[in-house]
Amino acid sequence: MSVRKVNYFAMHVSNRPGEAACLLKELKKQGVNLLGFTGFPDGRRSQVDFIPANTAQFLRAARKIGMRPGKKKTGFLVRGKDRTGALGTVMDRLAKAKINVTAVDGVSAGNGNFGAILWVKSKDVTRATRTLHAH
Repeated sequence: MSVRKVNYFAMHVSNRPGEAACLLKELKKQGVNLLGFTGFPDGRRSQVDFIPANTAQFLRAARKIGMRPGKKKTGFLVRGKDRTGALGTVMDRLAKAKINVTAVDGVSAGNGNFGAILWVKSKDVTRATRTLHAH
């Protein structure tokens, strides 16, 4: 299993069909590769989080297409072989270190692999990095 510390950018968009698809299409046109993307309703709007492979490229593209992402924050990208309890192992490490996970999205990625994105409070990023042996 590997854990990578990543930058992410959140922004609010209209909660309408196709809003995320439009943003993703425009980023693709700009050649932006995303390691992760997640979205969820937030009141009458939606929050979308982008995890770019290249932060500088993402920010240039976002400006060019008129996006207004929030400030850079830190999250963790987890990848590994799928097995029973795979994500539970990661969560248990953080729990034992008394680090609260504020949000997590995990998926079976097929071909025997799984992936997850998780977030901790900014005050816990350094400890989580050590605890998870993130690079």
